Amino acid sequence: MKNKKTCFNDVLYQRSCHADREKGEVMDIKKFPGGVWPVMLTPFRPDGEVDYEGLRRLTDWYIEKGSKGLFAVCQSSEMFFLEMEERLEIARAVVECAAGRVPVIACGNIADKEAERIEEANLMAQTGVDAVILVTNSFAEAEEGDAVWMERCERFLKEIREDIPLGFYECPYPYKRLISLDNLKKCAETGRFYFLKDTCCDLRLIKQRLTAVNGTKLKIYNANSATLLDSLLCGVHGFSGVMANFHTDLYAYLCSHMKDEGIRLLQDYLTVAAWAECKYYPANAKYFLQKCEKLPVDVYCRKLDGKDMNDTLRSEMEMFCELTGMVKAHYGL
Repeated sequence: MKNKKTCFNDVLYQRSCHADREKGEVMDIKKFPGGVWPVMLTPFRPDGEVDYEGLRRLTDWYIEKGSKGLFAVCQSSEMFFLEMEERLEIARAVVECAAGRVPVIACGNIADKEAERIEEANLMAQTGVDAVILVTNSFAEAEEGDAVWMERCERFLKEIREDIPLGFYECPYPYKRLISLDNLKKCAETGRFYFLKDTCCDLRLIKQRLTAVNGTKLKIYNANSATLLDSLLCGVHGFSGVMANFHTDLYAYLCSHMKDEGIRLLQDYLTVAAWAECKYYPANAKYFLQKCEKLPVDVYCRKLDGKDMNDTLRSEMEMFCELTGMVKAHYGL
């Protein structure tokens, strides 16, 4: 379902993007700051079309709340329910709206066939994103080993432009594929990878991964709330998880005050608050943003029926909003 009235002119956009880069006005694509990188929602209109005005408002909100980067096309964006052209168009829209204030990344290899994934990665790079993110489960089936995964990953890398900055996302759908330490090290040492959205939820493994990528350009961003503070103190670069869609500013505060006395109380709250991910997400996040942040985001989702946000679910989000407000007030936010 492609928005026929899109206001983004590809040719003019690409010219302006290249001109800005030549002037040095856009952030260096190889710099990935520490902090919060929300996995962005996709606002839809009630008729199911992408709401690009809502997307612009949402992009501004993420940045105003302290995001250091934006993950524009991911599972929270309902990327598996978007046509490829929609995924490209959403990435272009976010890049245009961000306007160099923060870097933008997007998944670029979720098409059904390998040849289509290669084409998608190359096209996604042309949208102006600062890195094309590769979904790790696309290189091997669940029952196939790490050697097969690495062989196919290397083959894929040979087919896309060498100047495209890359990253990895351990997406849980259709199955979660954690990168082995050996393969992570090999990929990091190519110098082509800058970002890992880590979903292992295991502090011990995160520490091992930090060792494996030490001295390379690849930076690790934890998606798990419960292990976040300890992982930051160990050297993880930031947070890129679902719950940044509810309270980006609290995660930004935690990342920038990780060594403050008493900060673990905020970590405890964020861990408990992460229950919301299991309460009809992402429709509940859109409702939360409506009520708590006054954003013009409809609850419509393609992944599930937002109309099924019943009274109990709405009431829970409203109470969650009130509690979040109290926590923000405690930290002066």
